[in-house]
Amino acid sequence: MSSSSSEPSQAENTSTNKSKGKSLPASFIIRLGKFVWTTQWKIMMSKLAPKNASGAYIRPTSQFRSFVGTEKDNPYPPASGRYHLFVGLGCPWAHRTLVVRTLKGLEDVISVSTVAPSGDEGIWVFDSPEENCRTLPELYQLAKPGYNGRSTVPVLWDSQTKTIVNNESAEIIVMLNSQFNEFATNPHLDLYPEELKQQIDLWNDKIYTTVNNGVYRCGFAQTQAAYEEACTELFATLDEIDRVLETQRYLCGDKVTLADVRLFTTLFRFDIVYYSLFKCNRRRIQDYSNLGAYLRDLYQLPGVANTCDLESVKQDYYGNLFPLNPGGIIPLGPDLNNLLEPHDRVKLVNKF
Repeated sequence: MSSSSSEPSQAENTSTNKSKGKSLPASFIIRLGKFVWTTQWKIMMSKLAPKNASGAYIRPTSQFRSFVGTEKDNPYPPASGRYHLFVGLGCPWAHRTLVVRTLKGLEDVISVSTVAPSGDEGIWVFDSPEENCRTLPELYQLAKPGYNGRSTVPVLWDSQTKTIVNNESAEIIVMLNSQFNEFATNPHLDLYPEELKQQIDLWNDKIYTTVNNGVYRCGFAQTQAAYEEACTELFATLDEIDRVLETQRYLCGDKVTLADVRLFTTLFRFDIVYYSLFKCNRRRIQDYSNLGAYLRDLYQLPGVANTCDLESVKQDYYGNLFPLNPGGIIPLGPDLNNLLEPHDRVKLVNKF
């Protein structure tokens, strides 16, 4: 055999075998990859979702808590055209304010601008500059120079004094319900009537903890125990609500209230994102015999469907919550036509 043969020499075979012997085992690469990703995930989650010692998500409190009112010394009196809402269309907390604004007929009284989350910057960015600001943190700095807290939506903005009146959705919707009636096209609708306030508040407290914030406690949990506790509480409340809705149209009886509004914006997003992305997958809302019809009922109230932006919801959650969906792939569905199907909830009024 000639020396030019393509057969590898003994020395080459020895070198190749040594190289093979030095290759990293697959198990090591997997463990290393998991360690690196888990470490990075914990760092990103600590910024996205602060937690307690058990790994449970703790939502920070809102910082701007003034009220629009008719009190003599109140610097924020009711007015048409003075106040402005900054909202994110994918955000359930901001969505509440849009629903109440629509139900009360305040579209010509309180204007609206939208922001969208920037996945790269991790902040809300205006669709077009507002008050010479490109981002929501810049607006917060304009309202309160030196502010170093979270910059969240919704924001009730006073265009006259160039400041934030309130950034707590639960309080903004109370103001929208009661403080602008002289300008509203539907002033007689009271979503927080005196005779139902105690009942509404009880529902709000339970629903906030286990449902509104409960889905986030599931999705942002950083331990198995924290997730299981949140998921169990979430579905215990949903099951309870489903039983209540067996005999009455809305949470507090025959009339829609702020309790229904606060629940609605979470239910609308449930099957779209929370079921899969946040691991709230014991049941879909549409699988409940009463909750599913209840969601359709609220969705079909005049003007409410126009406040619901499916594509923004999917983009905001699947496209921007990198720690939960690193690939950024946005699902094509679901089809919302089921929300237009008959709900047959009217028959419950005065039936029992």
